[in-house]
Amino acid sequence: MFKCKKSFFSNSVTFFTKQSRIIYPLPSIQCKNYSSRIMEDICTSQKFQQCTFNNLYPSYQSQSSRKLANESTQFEDTQKLVATFQLEEGKELNQKLIAQDKANKHTSYITGSWFDMYLRDRQPIVLNYNPFISYVDDPKTPYNDQIIKAANFLISAIRFRETLNAGLLEPEVYHMNPKKSDTEMFRKVVRMLPSSMSWYGAYLYKAFPLDMSQYSSLFNSTRIPEIGRDRLYRCDKAKHVLVMRGGHFYVFDVLDKDGNLLAPLDIYACLKWIQQDPISPSQNPIGFLTAENRDTWAYARRLLMENNSSQMEAIDSALFNLVLDDVDTDNDPVKISKLFLHGNGANRWFDKSFSLIVARDGKAAVNFEHSWGDGVAVMRFINESHKDSIEKPQVHPHEVAVMLPRLSVDPSHHVKRLEFQLSDQLKMAVSDARQRFDQMTGSLSVDLFIYEGFSKQFCKDQQVSPDAMMQLGFQVAYQLQNGGTCATYESCSTAAFKHGRTETIRPCTSQTTAFSRAITSSSGKHSLPELRAMITDCSKVHGQLTKEAAMGQGFDRHLFALKYLAQQQSLPIPALYQDPAYAAINHNILSTSTLGSPAVELGGFAPVVHDGYGIGYSIQDNRLGAVVTTYPPHRNGSDFVSCLQSAFRRIEDVLRQKM
Repeated sequence: MFKCKKSFFSNSVTFFTKQSRIIYPLPSIQCKNYSSRIMEDICTSQKFQQCTFNNLYPSYQSQSSRKLANESTQFEDTQKLVATFQLEEGKELNQKLIAQDKANKHTSYITGSWFDMYLRDRQPIVLNYNPFISYVDDPKTPYNDQIIKAANFLISAIRFRETLNAGLLEPEVYHMNPKKSDTEMFRKVVRMLPSSMSWYGAYLYKAFPLDMSQYSSLFNSTRIPEIGRDRLYRCDKAKHVLVMRGGHFYVFDVLDKDGNLLAPLDIYACLKWIQQDPISPSQNPIGFLTAENRDTWAYARRLLMENNSSQMEAIDSALFNLVLDDVDTDNDPVKISKLFLHGNGANRWFDKSFSLIVARDGKAAVNFEHSWGDGVAVMRFINESHKDSIEKPQVHPHEVAVMLPRLSVDPSHHVKRLEFQLSDQLKMAVSDARQRFDQMTGSLSVDLFIYEGFSKQFCKDQQVSPDAMMQLGFQVAYQLQNGGTCATYESCSTAAFKHGRTETIRPCTSQTTAFSRAITSSSGKHSLPELRAMITDCSKVHGQLTKEAAMGQGFDRHLFALKYLAQQQSLPIPALYQDPAYAAINHNILSTSTLGSPAVELGGFAPVVHDGYGIGYSIQDNRLGAVVTTYPPHRNGSDFVSCLQSAFRRIEDVLRQKM
């Protein structure tokens, strides 16, 4: 099966340039003295949804030649296979795919196969799929208290949900020219247009509405393991939140029967009660089971359901999972990354659509299950919840310091700890899962890379793409460490299309290879102007590849869909898919994803192959950096970070004309 499967949070590559914006609530929409929504946008969330276009097909004849341009080994054999594919099996499969798409205009041609790819994979979702994204701290130190922060984040999360459900969350729009379109005049115009025409009105402003269909799966949802293929479950009626601490599960309603949000100090009191619950950590923490092989977990879940069906339903239907960890991060980026990427496994439920994790010292992050969606919805949630919780916190340190016992809610009665009946067989399953989890996560190494002074503005001043420079740095570092090139994956959102998921940008190009060899060569035969011109070429090509991927013109998803169609219809798999070149380009040594948000401190994920690197990176106003993960001894992450330092220093020297 296709190995280019981790998109993580990197949908921000193309689309997340717009700052999060909160439109504060109208006075008429009040709930227990504060609003249950974060904004009241008159332009409804689904304003553009019905006229969002279906995903475009790449030009069929161009895809294979573009693939060939990235392969050098066994070139002639691959060229013959491509020619045969274009004229025979590929052409026939493409016609079938087009016919299938025309019969299913309500969705994208990639949607069904992409869901199936995720849900059929039997690997554990921990490390293989679930990434983490950590928040920056609240600048007001007292608000970083664990329970104050957890309460404010919980409130902002529910306010986000209520705004979304009311259709009042501002639509997600990519602005080509923000000065022209990111204005009140633009909003006024599109509000006046009927939904069927709104996309065209936005287009006149060079603004492109993005698909928001994934947003509905953020809350009240989970992935449920089943033999052979998992399924996604949603229960929009549930009003409770799931809280985990010490491997125990707690639930309490945060919404009343009318949909009103519980008072802030009542929410704080419930979380404080959970934090102070004197019970010892769970001896059989069933959260480990969610990190198992999916079939193994499916079998164990069947046993759990025999005597714990109501408890499992409470977990599955909860608004989301709020995790209180009894661990400090010491503000150490490596500790932060390990804690939020996997933790110790006992205090996690990896199947929930997302878990909001708050460490004992107030560090917070989101760890999310990936099958239901990609970075667009998650990053929007992170941006809005962070902004709302900091600018409009509902729980304040001075209030909780003098808080009297609450009269409206008694936490000891309002909060329920879920008790599980576990057979000896289930206890053994938990023990086995713990052992495998420790072995799996213990094999992962995390390293941090930071380079000061190389910024977005510096790249713009040099008239090169910041993302292109990041990717060029990865190629140079790999050349320095390994003396060659490798298959490289960067994910790009296709949310410009209805039910769009992701497409692959292939940053390893002829241009980056030529520069990497030149800048690492000891011969010194390339002059500074020549090297500078090569950087410009790298930036231009990367920009073109990014544009093509964002507009549905990449080759990876198209070829994936053709292969999937052949498998589903029991047709012979074309020889192209057995070609070593195809296998090589899908064995992604460098798997990269970027973050672009002032709300985010770190983000990361594991490599997609054991001899690869997982690189969650960002370039900011004053520096660039990355969380680099590896599986020693297959790869040496700390050595790669050293090579990254050297690579970006060399690139910077060329740009500053210092060599």
